[in-house]
Amino acid sequence: MSKHTKAKIKDVAELSDVSMMTVSRVLNNDDKVSDKTRKKVMDAAETLNYQPNVSARRLASNKSFFLGLLYDNPSASYVSQFLLGVLKRCRASGYHLVIDEVDENIESTLNSVKDIINVTQVDGMILLPPVCDRREILELLISNKIPFVRVSPDTQINLAPYICMDDYQAAFELTEKLIKLGHKQIAHIIGDIKQGSSRLRYQGYLDALRSNQINIPPQYIEQGSFTYKSGLAAASKLLSLEERPTAIFASNDDMAAATISVAHMKKIDVPDELTVVGFDDTQIATTIWPRISTVRQPIMEMADLATKMLVSGKFDDLSKVKAHNFRHVLDFEIVIRESSRSLVP
Repeated sequence: MSKHTKAKIKDVAELSDVSMMTVSRVLNNDDKVSDKTRKKVMDAAETLNYQPNVSARRLASNKSFFLGLLYDNPSASYVSQFLLGVLKRCRASGYHLVIDEVDENIESTLNSVKDIINVTQVDGMILLPPVCDRREILELLISNKIPFVRVSPDTQINLAPYICMDDYQAAFELTEKLIKLGHKQIAHIIGDIKQGSSRLRYQGYLDALRSNQINIPPQYIEQGSFTYKSGLAAASKLLSLEERPTAIFASNDDMAAATISVAHMKKIDVPDELTVVGFDDTQIATTIWPRISTVRQPIMEMADLATKMLVSGKFDDLSKVKAHNFRHVLDFEIVIRESSRSLVP
């Protein structure tokens, strides 16, 4: 086949050595196809740069092959990384993605979501935090029988399938890691007050201090909002204290990066004079110097799983979904880099 010739389904079938019906089943995410066969077909489709005929697939399956994603997350790094994961899985599954940013005006937001539903007939929606806790949006999707997957919800956790990680335990372990490095003057920059993950990370930090009999002054706690700008303001206050902390745990990498910038401006060496740690392990954690020690949240894996859950069709009818299928908790990892050091000789 010439490299200029558009690949057809029979070309994928020949290359993967299966029938055209099997290729069709794979592209429509039929559960009856084995993982081995599915991989062969998807590898062949990728090799041939095969693009399914969306119109034909719609007629054959009564699906739109559109997924929606709603977000209102102030962390640009988190959102962009999640979007990349969703787009990659959508591309592999023959789906298109519709993205919309939610704002505080609930009336305009609901109208926007209704437009997405009416124009694209989306097969499902992914809701990032804190959109995943907006009651009006959840009720709209349920009333329109649109399947949805929530990411790190804070309320009504048995309402629909959701994906999360253990923010509390990750923050607890990261704080304990700082304590084992010899730090006792550990400050914290809290994340967006609208997100449950901020509260869980803050609580994990506090409980780790308490379990190690460490008391910190109230001025060691500053409120942020998961943005770089809020990190600058919080870090400026913390690093202007007469008895400044030896370590700062920022609730995400954007604010940790801002903390390092403030330290540079104040001629405070990181990590020799100040240890800085973040959370998420987004791109910014490795694009500044020193690179940030952080909690690796499985953002790409969460994005991939959320998309696969909707594409599978298993959650189209929530009334038939068993309770144990609602919750998917993915693992985290603490990644130590150059922004942290031990105070122990």
